[in-house]
Amino acid sequence: MIIQGMSQTLQGVAPLPHLGVIRAQGEEAARFLHGQLTQDFALLGTGEARLAAFCNAKGRMLASFVAFKRAPDDILLVCSRDILPATLKRLSMFVLRAKAKLSDASAEFAVYGLAGDAIPAAARDAAAWTLVSEGDARVVRLYPADGQPRALWVGPAAAGTPPGPALDPALWAWGEVRSGVATLTAPVVEAFVPQMLNYESVGGVNFKKGCYPGQEVVARSQFRGTLKRRAFVAQADAELAAGQEVFQAAEPEQPAGVVVQSAPSPTGGWEAIVSLQLAAAEAGDLHAGSASGAALRLQDLPYLLLADV
Repeated sequence: MIIQGMSQTLQGVAPLPHLGVIRAQGEEAARFLHGQLTQDFALLGTGEARLAAFCNAKGRMLASFVAFKRAPDDILLVCSRDILPATLKRLSMFVLRAKAKLSDASAEFAVYGLAGDAIPAAARDAAAWTLVSEGDARVVRLYPADGQPRALWVGPAAAGTPPGPALDPALWAWGEVRSGVATLTAPVVEAFVPQMLNYESVGGVNFKKGCYPGQEVVARSQFRGTLKRRAFVAQADAELAAGQEVFQAAEPEQPAGVVVQSAPSPTGGWEAIVSLQLAAAEAGDLHAGSASGAALRLQDLPYLLLADV
């Protein structure tokens, strides 16, 4: 479903203070991340970014990142600030003798969301996860929201605001939901294997790379047909919040899913990315909070799932 007026509503530059930056530096930084995350960092080029997950041994996501190289030995990982300290601490436990240094660089870099004409021309029509340099800043092309282009701008904190009209961060958050690509936050840490958020379908998992924590579980979910949950975009008339359980009316005692990410809609009500049991999504009659809570209306996914391509 395409919301009418999206191109007029989602335009401009939004500050994103809820996102922070982990910096990995050193001649083995890429090799280290390659062995910890779901994406290939050994072959990461300077003109591309990566969507990646950091998982525990059971394949459950501890964090999600948009990551890219500023230089061969300097990699930035953008993630939600509320999970950054715990994520940095856990990642650092595995550095051991690798020639890599991890740090919280959130004070060194500013992160902005760009939408529509505010995106530099070189990135506006590019494929998702394309990386473009704008002076000392980097622009990562994201998945669109109802066809409206979006990008992430990451630059030195002293560089100032990128050019373009101001965009309400609440509208950016709504566009994030409409894109169908979730960012992991504290309420849902360890709740999903990557495929439960459709990460394998939006460039977040590489099945050809070497081992990483949880790799066996992630691969088994993909190739043995054991995956029973997927991410969907949903609408409701009442407020929705990350971590809120979702119920199917016929099974009021057992939650069928959870809200992953949510935002108010400029047309009224709320929208959310929800991870649901496939059987419950097919049955319908879904409600947030309880079996008698706010009704959820599932929307068409804004991209094809890998299994359907």
